[in-house]
Amino acid sequence: MRRLGSVLALVIFTACGPTASGTGGNGNGNGNGNGNGADGGGGGNWPDANGHPPTEFADAAPVQACDKMDILFVVDNSGSMGQEQTNLADNFPQFIQVLDNYDPPLDYRVGITTTGIDYNYTMDLGGGLTIPGSQTGGDNGALLQRCDMTRRWVESGDTNRSATFSCAAEVGADGPADEMPLAAMHKAFDARMSDGTNASFHRDDALLAIVILTDEDDCSYEQSVTLGLGESLCTDKMEMVDTYKSFLDQYTGAAGRWAVAVIAGVTDCSSDFGGAQEATRLKQFASLAGTNGVVSSICEADLSIGLQDALDTFDSACQSFPPIN
Repeated sequence: MRRLGSVLALVIFTACGPTASGTGGNGNGNGNGNGNGADGGGGGNWPDANGHPPTEFADAAPVQACDKMDILFVVDNSGSMGQEQTNLADNFPQFIQVLDNYDPPLDYRVGITTTGIDYNYTMDLGGGLTIPGSQTGGDNGALLQRCDMTRRWVESGDTNRSATFSCAAEVGADGPADEMPLAAMHKAFDARMSDGTNASFHRDDALLAIVILTDEDDCSYEQSVTLGLGESLCTDKMEMVDTYKSFLDQYTGAAGRWAVAVIAGVTDCSSDFGGAQEATRLKQFASLAGTNGVVSSICEADLSIGLQDALDTFDSACQSFPPIN
């Protein structure tokens, strides 16, 4: 079995993706294309500086403990995220190529939702005077079925899976202003499973892998609340972060059966994408996953770095996937 981690360092994601002919280039522009025509997201064999394909340098590793992976992307669709979504879409064919390079083959599913959640609150102005407030327009954890998708996710073996998901990844930038990725993840595997919207996406014997992409910190809460004068929802009323760890532990059956990669503000930062706020809550959430969690900076200006970190982490989690009881 060939570990992804040994290949990833040699698979260089490019912001513009592969060429239409499926030819991947090295630094001298002479890469040999070996893209998967059925997938439509082909790429080269990604040679190193000496012209060797990565498979010549892949170290052998023990047989992987899991052969299935269900990957959920939670993508910020607020007003500042258009460039980041485009970069995600550009890099996704290489993300899929790495998954396709698993040996033995990996049975994977990839779905996407947004950080938008509908909520209601009451503002207490004192003296018995209250006014209602709300946020609407959220996807509320529903997996998006866009761009000619035949179901709410793409999976290994689908024709044109890279192109289809690359299209779906550009979810727009007109979503709610308060980003709630943790609540969206929770609803995806709770309320949206209960009502059948996301039914069958996650399999009990698959690693549940979550990628969160946002330029703001998490502002998740789970109940209707009353805000006093001077209080803010995203400061005073948020759900405890460890609530979401406990939920995933219970939902998947064990702490080691899920993993998370956060691509957000490691600190307050800026890049060609624009500014990003330090994602304090999301960093805390990733830390609760232990070695199954990673945080990468959205301010690298190229999401290939964060996506590579995600794949490294998911591969490691797959190696130590707890057995089904």
